[in-house]
Amino acid sequence: MPTPLYDHLRRVADRDPLRFDMPGHHGKGLPVWDRLTARLDFTENGDTGDLFGGGSDAIEEAEALWAGRLGFDSCLFLTGGSTQGIHTGLALLAGEGGHVALDRGSHRSAYNALALLGLTPHYLSRPWLDREGISGPMDPVRVDELLREHPEIKTVCITSPTYYGVISDIPALAAVCRAHGAKLMVDGAHGAHLPWLGYQDYRWADVVVMSAHKTLPAPGQSALLLARGLSMDELRRMGSVYGSSSPSYLMMAALDLVREYMDGQGRRDYVRVSAHTGRLRGALPALAPAEGLALDPTRLVIRCADGFALAEGLRRRAIYPEMADSHHVVFILTCADGTWALDRLEEGLRELLAEGEAPADLSHLAPPPCPAMAMSPRKALFAPRERCPLERCEGRVAAAQIAPYPPGIPVIAPGEVIGKKHLVYLEKIGYNDTVTDVIASCGGRGPA
Repeated sequence: MPTPLYDHLRRVADRDPLRFDMPGHHGKGLPVWDRLTARLDFTENGDTGDLFGGGSDAIEEAEALWAGRLGFDSCLFLTGGSTQGIHTGLALLAGEGGHVALDRGSHRSAYNALALLGLTPHYLSRPWLDREGISGPMDPVRVDELLREHPEIKTVCITSPTYYGVISDIPALAAVCRAHGAKLMVDGAHGAHLPWLGYQDYRWADVVVMSAHKTLPAPGQSALLLARGLSMDELRRMGSVYGSSSPSYLMMAALDLVREYMDGQGRRDYVRVSAHTGRLRGALPALAPAEGLALDPTRLVIRCADGFALAEGLRRRAIYPEMADSHHVVFILTCADGTWALDRLEEGLRELLAEGEAPADLSHLAPPPCPAMAMSPRKALFAPRERCPLERCEGRVAAAQIAPYPPGIPVIAPGEVIGKKHLVYLEKIGYNDTVTDVIASCGGRGPA
């Protein structure tokens, strides 16, 4: 009998590729995985507990160990990835129909949460770094200005670190939020490893969502919702709205094992990889920390003349990066990577980078200003829509995100008017989707 997906994955795995993408275990048989077996794949049977029902000493104790380790009041295990956590966190903090200051660089799950909860977004743009060709950290001054302009905003949601490893000043942002009586939520999906490298800033936020599977040796979709000032009853109640009623016990057990592993060998390996990443940054054309620019110490981002070509060249050598754009290639380095793997990565990069140098100035890649909003994200989600060639969409209202993925950051969000400058930008960065969804009613046109 045919098993096409299984067979394909086996063929890919049999190449023994170097994996510098998600999930963070990179296909290695670390001790966490050695202890996960089918015998532990239970359901709620009366003895195993209930993730959302409460009253399970084992699950609650495992969650409490995570909360205590990272400095929070409560922690909810997530088996639906950070997407489940983003939806749950915004529902808890912003409720239904509220106003949210949202990082324009947010993951698409946050944009979907706007529509599902009927939230009104007030977008926070980030400064553009010309030399690096990426968006910089969130500016606390800009957040303060927005909260002064719109006192109805009581929730601020930002991403830290970004896909490119940029870390924002969470203590400063939290202080601004508290001065205005607002709550701070951080999408830390790419930062679950940072506390084991001495980073303590997350604990200043009210809610933090982390994808254990992105940077720790955990199975895909395993994640965490950490909170201050919110009870476990509140987390479980809202988490159950967005989570499966049959959560994976193997994933929950893995989260328990990962914390134990990271307090021992995992932390030591991450310290080693962090030091190696610093050496690679010094030897290659890579993003590096600078004044006003804090970076994840294990995120390697190569600057190059053609990111797509470099990524393809690496794949031909069975080296898988996490993502590429026109002038960058991103690698997720984790505790699973031995010195030999990092050396092989460096060798492959040196061979390919010899053919071209990194551009000195990427100011031409700065994204255009946010488009005008013609309707709410919720109305855009449920409005009648039609497919339209992108080149004929000028003046139409987007019914879906138009976002290069990865990293999945919308250039145009649902409900916004598609302008000429946005179409030119998408072409300039190599966006290759030729059609998109637009609002069908009344021709789908935005305001003149």
